[in-house]
Amino acid sequence: MSNVILKNLTKKFKEVTAVDDLNIEIKDKEFAVLVGPSGCGKTTTLRAIAGLEEATTGEIYIGDKLVNDVQPKDRDIAMVFQNYALYPHMDVYNNMAFGLKLRKFPKKEIEQRVQEAAEILGIENLLKRKPKQLSGGQRQRVAVGRAIVRKPKVFLFDEPLSNLDAKLRVAMRAEISKLHRRLGATIIYVTHDQVEAMTMASRIFIMNDGRLQQSGAPLEVYKKPNNKFVAGFIGSPAMNFIDSKIVKENGDYFIDTEGLKVKLPQDFYSKIADYVGKEVIFGVRPEDLHDKQFVSNATPSNTIKAKVDVIEPLGAEIFIYLACGKHSLVGKMDARTQVEIEQTMEVVIDMEKTHIFDPKTSLVIV
Repeated sequence: MSNVILKNLTKKFKEVTAVDDLNIEIKDKEFAVLVGPSGCGKTTTLRAIAGLEEATTGEIYIGDKLVNDVQPKDRDIAMVFQNYALYPHMDVYNNMAFGLKLRKFPKKEIEQRVQEAAEILGIENLLKRKPKQLSGGQRQRVAVGRAIVRKPKVFLFDEPLSNLDAKLRVAMRAEISKLHRRLGATIIYVTHDQVEAMTMASRIFIMNDGRLQQSGAPLEVYKKPNNKFVAGFIGSPAMNFIDSKIVKENGDYFIDTEGLKVKLPQDFYSKIADYVGKEVIFGVRPEDLHDKQFVSNATPSNTIKAKVDVIEPLGAEIFIYLACGKHSLVGKMDARTQVEIEQTMEVVIDMEKTHIFDPKTSLVIV
């Protein structure tokens, strides 16, 4: 078994709590992604699993074995760093073989493992090159290959793609996902990029201020966020948030604020009845705002008027920044939308996909 369990893990650096009472269970062969903004504690968590940081309190289990007092070299893990950490004076073959040589593996087995890893990663023709002769993507593959030859219980990736350009990041995301399927290994991957988390993970763990905010399958977290932070962090562009009130008229419930009044779905009624007349935060994702001319079920109760501030055509879609009363919104709309700056357009909100948050607790109401 290659599961990883963190029980009440806390890591403090003097007065600063980097990881705060973290409880996580990562299953055998799972691709788990720790995601969150810079300084949220995700890399510290990874380093604690690797043994590079000593936990202040709490327990760390790898393969059901408590490893708090086990040296990093004996934890049977392999780590891929952000800066690749290749030895500049060694060629690719020796960079990949170095860890096995330290462990006194037979020469024949070392050759076999290096060749297997090189074939998996498509770098057989690079084995005699030095790191300075490689591109960023090739160096990344060598760093991954060095981890593969170890055949560890758990692979740890610390923001491995952050030094690559956008096109290469997309390609390497796919490569690492295919590698996971081929090896059937347990992978714990740290990133600040929610797109990487959404596209690669079988389960994501969203962190902020050293605490776990939510975990689950990527689409589950996207569709059903626990709180405002998760809702705003997952999704690109970020969810629109509007300070507003809930009002009740003739048995129906509405979001009501300056320049915007829309009817809430009946499915929401039982959960929002206690919030009538109270301040709430209304959340709607950019992709759930639509140009009225392309919507067949538009009604006055789900349509708003907004002034166009900025237009960003992206080919397959168009981002339109809108002013609605005192509120600013961004819509991710159909590329056929044709509007001009300063123009007023009618925008339809897909109300079934909206969310309402409690402004005091930031927790989701519905």
